[in-house]
Amino acid sequence: MSTAAFETAFSWVVGVEGDYSDDPGDPGNWTGGAVGSGQCNGTKFGISAAAYPTMDIADLTVDEAQVLYARDYWTPIEGDALPPALAVIVFDAAVNSGVSQSATWLQVVVGTTTDGTIGPATLAAVKAWQGTEADLCAEVLAQRIAALGDESDWNTFGLGWSRRCAALAFQAATML
Repeated sequence: MSTAAFETAFSWVVGVEGDYSDDPGDPGNWTGGAVGSGQCNGTKFGISAAAYPTMDIADLTVDEAQVLYARDYWTPIEGDALPPALAVIVFDAAVNSGVSQSATWLQVVVGTTTDGTIGPATLAAVKAWQGTEADLCAEVLAQRIAALGDESDWNTFGLGWSRRCAALAFQAATML
């Protein structure tokens, strides 16, 4: 994976995700996906113990993370088939909230079946979008923020999620 859009999206997401963290209050840091479930192996570059319970998270390299991002997030969201600004938004949401959830937010906005998988119908609906690419990006971000506000751990992580989405809007704008 070496497309310019992927490289830009990867650099941005890795930058916002940051280095190693083993905060025991973060469910993503636990191999069982919930606080106190399994082992607290942490998160590094956005690669979490919850998603990769057998991985040595602390010793993960950025190159290894890039391979995982390409295979497990960029390819399933059809990043190369989406307009670049939209791709970075959908990609970031996939890393932060899961591929299926990210796809669903996009599908709600473009008015196609919400099956959590970006395929030909979703790509056609994106292409047929009547507004601007900036409007489409804003709508997907709005769907994401609204959904995150309903999360049970919003009081703990909500401000950080909001900052991330606000910064993401500026990153996407540079790709329009």
